[in-house]
Amino acid sequence: MAAVRKNIVISGAQDRWIKTQIESGRYASYSECIRALIHCEQERSDITEVIRSALIAGENSGEPITFDPEAFNQFMSEKK
Repeated sequence: MAAVRKNIVISGAQDRWIKTQIESGRYASYSECIRALIHCEQERSDITEVIRSALIAGENSGEPITFDPEAFNQFMSEKK
């Protein structure tokens, strides 16, 4: 994938935080740090979408039924 150069503006606090991360050895450069943060946000967004889809599927699955813990435990005992 071709690299795309972008100029960004960050706060002084954000700049200090990134510098600290680089100085600690966690990242080698500003670019690496920013790419890692973007990657984390992409993963978080993907997970959020999976959860959202599961919640919608649950809401659309019909009326809820009462959970019977004793029946569940019996079922699990029979699976062993």
